[in-house]
Amino acid sequence: MSPMSARRPTVAPLSLADLAALTSTVADEVRAGLHEVHADAQSRWHVRLRCDDQVDVWLISWTEDQGTQLHDHGGSSGAFTVVSGELSEAVWTPGAEVLAESPRSAGDSVVFGEHYVHDVRNVQGRTAVSVHAYSPPLSQMNYYDVDGHQLTRLASVWTDDPEAPAPDLRAAS
Repeated sequence: MSPMSARRPTVAPLSLADLAALTSTVADEVRAGLHEVHADAQSRWHVRLRCDDQVDVWLISWTEDQGTQLHDHGGSSGAFTVVSGELSEAVWTPGAEVLAESPRSAGDSVVFGEHYVHDVRNVQGRTAVSVHAYSPPLSQMNYYDVDGHQLTRLASVWTDDPEAPAPDLRAAS
């Protein structure tokens, strides 16, 4: 068994409202210059700002055309707030069996439960910055593809880093 799989929270996870408030507060701190932001055209730059038994918080920058793959957070709930720029979020809608795409602009916050499947990317020319929080702290990510109107899991990875390189899903599909 992987050491990551044995990690269990020792305190209750934060509520969705608390996660949204936390990412909004940290986004305000970023706007005030309290956290340094970098941009890297080769890969999404990210830094962990907080990690304890209850929550981990990440600051992420996204240059043009950078994004995630369709994924969930392995049982963690979460929130993200866009600090600057604009992101596009595609969310798997159970029941409707489609990906619904929405723009997420500076100041927007999104909260999600443990079964939320989404893909986030910057489709604009300007670098975007966002703050993400996961509770309990991230320990696994699952990657998906949409096959017709069905969600198919392609891979699962034990990780505490939301920006860890995803497996080569082309080989898995």
